[in-house]
Amino acid sequence: MGINGEDERRGADRREASNGSSGERSDPRGSEDEPRFPHVPESDDDDDAVVVPDAEGGASRSRANTDHDREGAIATDGGANAAGDGCSPDTCTCGEKTAEPAVESTGDKRVATDGAGAANVDEMGDLGDLEFTEPAEHVSQDVYDDAPDTRVGVPEGVDLETPTYSIRSRMNDIETPDEKTWFMELDEAVIDEGRCIQCGTCVAACPSDSIGVGDDGLPELVKMCTGCSLCWDFCPRGGLRYERQWKITGGDDNVTGAGDPITEFSAKVEDDWTDNAQDGGVVTGVLATLLEEGEIDGALVATESDEEAWKAESYLATTTEELIENAGTVYNQTLALGNLDLEQWEHKLPDKDWDDLSLAIVGTPCEIEGIRALQDFEWDYQAQNEGIRAVDYTIALMCTKNFNYHSLMGEQLEAQRGISPSEIGKMDVLDGKMMVYDHDGEMIVEEDIENFHDAALKGCDECADFTGFCSDITVGSVGSSDDYSSVIIRTEQGMKAWELTEPKLDYHDLEDKSAVGKLQGWDKKKAFESLERPFDPDAPRFIEYTDHAENYGTELNPHDFGH
Repeated sequence: MGINGEDERRGADRREASNGSSGERSDPRGSEDEPRFPHVPESDDDDDAVVVPDAEGGASRSRANTDHDREGAIATDGGANAAGDGCSPDTCTCGEKTAEPAVESTGDKRVATDGAGAANVDEMGDLGDLEFTEPAEHVSQDVYDDAPDTRVGVPEGVDLETPTYSIRSRMNDIETPDEKTWFMELDEAVIDEGRCIQCGTCVAACPSDSIGVGDDGLPELVKMCTGCSLCWDFCPRGGLRYERQWKITGGDDNVTGAGDPITEFSAKVEDDWTDNAQDGGVVTGVLATLLEEGEIDGALVATESDEEAWKAESYLATTTEELIENAGTVYNQTLALGNLDLEQWEHKLPDKDWDDLSLAIVGTPCEIEGIRALQDFEWDYQAQNEGIRAVDYTIALMCTKNFNYHSLMGEQLEAQRGISPSEIGKMDVLDGKMMVYDHDGEMIVEEDIENFHDAALKGCDECADFTGFCSDITVGSVGSSDDYSSVIIRTEQGMKAWELTEPKLDYHDLEDKSAVGKLQGWDKKKAFESLERPFDPDAPRFIEYTDHAENYGTELNPHDFGH
């Protein structure tokens, strides 16, 4: 074969390298005073005494054998020997080998002998002592000298201890879309402002199960928010214009007086268990009848915590006994709608498809507003809020305001009045007074409800829904004599429940309709004084966050302000 231009140039380079200025051929192996391989000490023993381990796990090999392998490696890699250019394992005439690190071949691999590729070899080629780090026990391995929680690679000027969305803006310059409303907006405008009424609607509305309940009983973000806006839209103190929901649920008359009732009664259950019930036990009687008739599989009610006396918790009662055991009223919220996760109650529910389950829920008017609004929309129900679809009966308790548990029981009653929660047998709010009884039925507190105003939830001041306009049935004590409950039937579903329960009841026409109307009017007046936004039953159901922020003075983009 002929030699191309590149081969000619390489031949010229070789001739130039072999005709140095001294006229003598240079020896790449070095002189007697210069080691054959830099950084590798010469052995006083025969070359064969230096043994190189076989990298592939085979037999050890002598230097002589390795040099023999080198000859093949050089010929194969460079191709020059095969062309007869004069290079050999001991003599190089091309001048290129001296520019490469000396290597020894071990099997199919070439190992550097100048120390460049060996972490435990010093500059003279000596293998030093090996040190091993003791494995850590019960903690992550710490291979550095600094603290285990030290963060590395943090961009200059970024404090990762308080991460905010402003970091994202600086990194990729992406702005939040105007149409998205995040949990941060709800947190900024409602929760942090102390306006949360602890209804749990935001927890039930979240399709990604990103909202949970904190130790303080308030909603909090437990994983990434997707910005779907639902928590904001359905919050009765945020994006839900609750007075519009009344009108959608019950008709035009639902914005005046006591709502749009079908019929009204004063009633009580005639049974021994009503001694521990609230004002006649009508709520428990209706729920027990619905269970017995197979209309519902369970009822979400309030129960008293096992750990803290008179602290309310949500409970799914599935038997008459459980309903009777939990009869009565506990004056603090349970975030009821945040406990509609059917998986939480799966052990108590019958073995049937969740789509076939039927539940009743007892709650304050704001809780019923929330569940009604959620049920009005066809949206992607996830496992944690399948219970929304299962609710077929709603019972609202007449309510002017509810209380923060720690403020009412800890500060107002125990700290200021010396009454321990464990001493209390019953509580009632009647005729504008807070009444507290001991376990023997003796009254130990009777004061104007205004004296307990500081313990009330601030968001309750904005509520004009004393009688629960959105419910199937409303039950309370106002308008009826002692031991009777005032009952307002608002829907055909409520009428069905009433007709099933009627044989068990002692009832007559509502005794004092004006009392209900007057308290409803007083409640609405208080709400108008507290509301910062317009009260408008004809306006759109959902309030844009920008409009709310304009009325309440909250931040438009709280994530940009380190919320």
